[in-house]
Amino acid sequence: MDSEFSERSWQSAEGLTLYFRDYGEANERPPVLCLHGLTRNSRDFEGVAPYIASKGWRVIVPDMRGRGKSDYAEDSATYAVPNYIGDVLGLLQQEKIERFVSVGTSMGGLMTMLIAQAMPQLIAGALLNDIGPVVDPSGIDKIRTYLGQGRSFPTWMHAARALEEVHGAAHPSFDTEDWIAMAKRGMTLCNNGRIAFDYDMKIAEPFNAADENAVPPDLWPGFEALAAKPLLLVRGGLSNLLPEEAFAEMQRRAPAADAVTVPDAGHAPTLDEPEVRSAIDSLLASIR
Repeated sequence: MDSEFSERSWQSAEGLTLYFRDYGEANERPPVLCLHGLTRNSRDFEGVAPYIASKGWRVIVPDMRGRGKSDYAEDSATYAVPNYIGDVLGLLQQEKIERFVSVGTSMGGLMTMLIAQAMPQLIAGALLNDIGPVVDPSGIDKIRTYLGQGRSFPTWMHAARALEEVHGAAHPSFDTEDWIAMAKRGMTLCNNGRIAFDYDMKIAEPFNAADENAVPPDLWPGFEALAAKPLLLVRGGLSNLLPEEAFAEMQRRAPAADAVTVPDAGHAPTLDEPEVRSAIDSLLASIR
């Protein structure tokens, strides 16, 4: 499988230089955009992106502002989903993309639902990975325990063990190599020789400032806009973010969608699981 990609960039409205990986070649098919989670980056998809590209699809994988190789924002208040969506729309404009297939993990899935609600014509199909219109507050509380902590580690083994301490319950079948791979996807080697998380710690500021008692936005209209399109729903069987009841309701409201539960994964499946790969094949085969 060819894992080659070109490294490219685009500009945000206020002049940030934002990075994306570009796999495959443009063709008559709508490209696939892979949108990562809150603390993640384009490396999260380094398994599934070349897999999809090997099937003849162009795959675009951006680093959202404040992550990976994208610029950090001067104003931490811009670390918010509406700004990320605006950045993605700028990328689509630069690349002259009129329709795309969205693969959204966690925050990337929230972005997908909001884009579908506002601009349904942009979405040719979607995969929502361990996210839906209803989010379990205990999962949000868990994110708050580690977000923006700024820890660093002397070796990749130390980094992997630290991840296992925090996320071990979400991936009980992971071995040491899996944890090291996860560390290398989410962390980076710094100039001082230490290994640290590959995101701006200030993304925690608006997240933690959000009013826990505020009424959350109704995301069901965005989900229902996706329900009319080719749709794959993925949930970790151990997920603390997407409740089982909400996943069942999503399937009720989108009866044509394919749904996969990864039994030994929490938040979030890697999309490298065999049952997910098979479902991705079916999703892509249904895109018109």
